[in-house]
Amino acid sequence: MDIIKRKYYWWNKWTGFALLILLFVATPLFTILFKLFTSPGGSWSHIANNLLFGYFQNTLLILIGVAFSTFLLGVSTAWLVSNYEFPGRKYFEWLLILPLGFPGYIMAYTYVGILDYTGPIQTFLRNNFDIQVKGSLIDIMNLPGAIFILSITLFRYVFLIARSSFLQQSKTMQEASFLLGANRTKTFFKVALPMARPAIVAGIALASMEVLNDYGTVKYFGVNTFTTGIFRAWFSMGDSTTAIYLAAILMIFVFAILYLESIQRGNRQYSSVNGVNKPTARIQVSTKNKILYTSICTIVFLVSFFIPFLQLLQWVSMTYTKVVNQDFFLLIFRSFGLAALVGILVVIFSVILLYALRLSSFKWVKNITKIATLGYAIPGAVIAVGVMIPLLAFDKWIYDAILSSRVAGLFLSGTLFALTFAYIVRFMAVGYNPVEAGFQKIGIHINEASRLLGVRSTKTLWKIDLPLIKSSLFSGILLVFVDVLKELPLTLILRPFNYQTLATKAFDMATNEMIAESANAAMIIILTGIIPIIFLNKMIKKREL
Repeated sequence: MDIIKRKYYWWNKWTGFALLILLFVATPLFTILFKLFTSPGGSWSHIANNLLFGYFQNTLLILIGVAFSTFLLGVSTAWLVSNYEFPGRKYFEWLLILPLGFPGYIMAYTYVGILDYTGPIQTFLRNNFDIQVKGSLIDIMNLPGAIFILSITLFRYVFLIARSSFLQQSKTMQEASFLLGANRTKTFFKVALPMARPAIVAGIALASMEVLNDYGTVKYFGVNTFTTGIFRAWFSMGDSTTAIYLAAILMIFVFAILYLESIQRGNRQYSSVNGVNKPTARIQVSTKNKILYTSICTIVFLVSFFIPFLQLLQWVSMTYTKVVNQDFFLLIFRSFGLAALVGILVVIFSVILLYALRLSSFKWVKNITKIATLGYAIPGAVIAVGVMIPLLAFDKWIYDAILSSRVAGLFLSGTLFALTFAYIVRFMAVGYNPVEAGFQKIGIHINEASRLLGVRSTKTLWKIDLPLIKSSLFSGILLVFVDVLKELPLTLILRPFNYQTLATKAFDMATNEMIAESANAAMIIILTGIIPIIFLNKMIKKREL
């Protein structure tokens, strides 16, 4: 009976839809690979001889610096809140996740404003102690400054995944370590840390991919990386082929990170052999250690969220009367509408891909979903270039073959279609994962029972499956919504002429030395980004119970 089912379901309308989605989503990646076999543009020799080494060096240094810093910040704070009882611990569980809603480029210009001559620190020192400092109190507009900003913004990935891993570790393993004479420090390094290693490396890999995607921070600080090089080749030099070559090198970085993450994990097992998974009991510590642990978490929270957030609040209170007007509300409506549209489309595509997978157990159908969700690992600037090239070619074909000289203009490139297309490619995995978790939770048996009763697959999906996973659908839309709202490099390249989103508006105003005014758009992005943090913390708490 199973063989008959497989023969019948190896091809149907759902697999056809899935193939169309794959063609749609994978087009930018195939474009970049295809363009690599063409000759480089006229600017390539100049970039290769004068700039390429600097791009490589700066990108590599930032990657190493952020990986090391996020490891220290994320693992240490995750270990403290997961294993020790100290004042404020239950609040730090979610306070330390709040940087998740703080984009790196907003953090960058906020700290520049804080340390600037007219910032609150120098103003306080001048007014109260007559201390005069020329220029910025600390110059962070350099490579170390970029590492600092990206680290305090991205350590949340390591914190979240490491904390989840620590909470799921068995108390029995640690008790065995104590019985064998190991102290808490040795138990951490010899037992807890190795068991959490796959999770920690996965968190560092996520942070590293965000580093490669970053444009706002490095551009604002004047640090040349591959992302800024792609923008320079595309906009300043008008050389799309050179931008493709730089994008391909950047993709090599991404695949190298993914490969290293996979081989370090290998086939190792990091679980209790007997299946006993008694949750770890939090350790009561001395008063001295309670003060120390509370201080560590407080400092990390203040630096990574509270201080820059307070500065943004002050700027909003100073400038909202000038900025918040009818045009500003139109900007919010436009940004929210676009983000909601992309979220809904991504979830619809995810449902189609997963339903095709449910109706067929063939490996090639599984590979479709893997390729379709690859875009999140690719930096936004790379995807933007991969989207723009085929759309420009299609526009040229329409103009030459159909319209000739009667009508001029761009029909797909330079429109909201191009921007939406790129968003879907970039954030497909973000919406796909919650929907996949929802389908896995309800299982396949209800679906099979419905089909055995003669109900068609479309009606089964609409009447049974979708109502059962509606919370997962909402989670997928929400996560994509927030990511689209924060996305900067992709939006800067593909947005229509004079089209602004909250992210581009905040960045443009900051780069034009209107930092205080840019805080209004930035605050909307941050407050919206905090919403999924509430759901995320509840999910982790459920695992702890």
